Amino acid sequence: MSNPNFDTKAFRNALGTFTTGVTIITTKAADGTEVGLTANSFNSVSLDPPLVLWSLAKSAMSVPVFNAADHWNVHVLSSDQQELSGRFASRGEDKFSGLLQDEGVSSAPLLQGCAARFQCRNAFIHDGGDHIIFIGEVLDFDRNDQAPLAFHSGQYALTVPQPWEEVNLSQAEDTLACSYNEDLLGYLLGRSHFQMLNKMRSVLTEHLLQDIHFFALSVLSISDGLELAQLNTHIEYTGRCVSDAQLQHMVNSNLLKKTEQRYFLTEQGRQVSFQQIAQAKAIENELVDGLSQGEINALKLLLKQIIKRTDPGLPDLWSKVS
Repeated sequence: MSNPNFDTKAFRNALGTFTTGVTIITTKAADGTEVGLTANSFNSVSLDPPLVLWSLAKSAMSVPVFNAADHWNVHVLSSDQQELSGRFASRGEDKFSGLLQDEGVSSAPLLQGCAARFQCRNAFIHDGGDHIIFIGEVLDFDRNDQAPLAFHSGQYALTVPQPWEEVNLSQAEDTLACSYNEDLLGYLLGRSHFQMLNKMRSVLTEHLLQDIHFFALSVLSISDGLELAQLNTHIEYTGRCVSDAQLQHMVNSNLLKKTEQRYFLTEQGRQVSFQQIAQAKAIENELVDGLSQGEINALKLLLKQIIKRTDPGLPDLWSKVS
């Protein structure tokens, strides 16, 4: 009997603190219909024999299909498959439309692009309260190095491996809470930015350019034909503004041309900009070498959140500028 005083909502929220992966379970009905759903109840059971399990609410429309299925496949989603998770969590649409599939050991749909896949024989079915527990024998599996999609406290999350030892920039101890130290977020963001920009200066020096010229070329490579004031609306977050004299220097160097107060990249300017972008990407690859894809995705996501919170109201650089 259920306890009338038991808070099921609080219980569910408490369970949500346990971070899980996100999976899609697929099978094929007797009439050939492909069936799939999103689940985060997947777990391992045994290595020898290889067994895994997942659970399905008894109220789900697909219960009869999975009860009768001989085989089903578990797809552990990668971090870039959030849209796919949402598709299979919804009702009333052809979930498999347009999706590429591989041939598996059974007729159950085998989706592509996942962090891992487990092809299973439906071995045991158990009653689990308001859910049915399916235990499968793994007949075949595969994995890749893509970061998995995670689910935590009712929302999607990214996984980041925790190093065994904390990464310290210095061995200073007993720093005061009010002192300036390497754990300040501003210091970490600033230092990483300037260290990366310092590596870029070799390309800038080659063309007798300064940082402000690099900022201007970067903006114009995305949105060409801007006036001075428009250009500076995209640069002023750096604390600096480009001047007419600095733009004229790039005009004289055949990097820009000026037409009716608007500045455009010349072919040489575009090539220099491409060279800068290539150098920036090479530096980025060097900086993230040794990080997992999950760490890279998490870093970018966190930086985007910080940028959004501190955005002074800059116009969208990637939108069409009139």
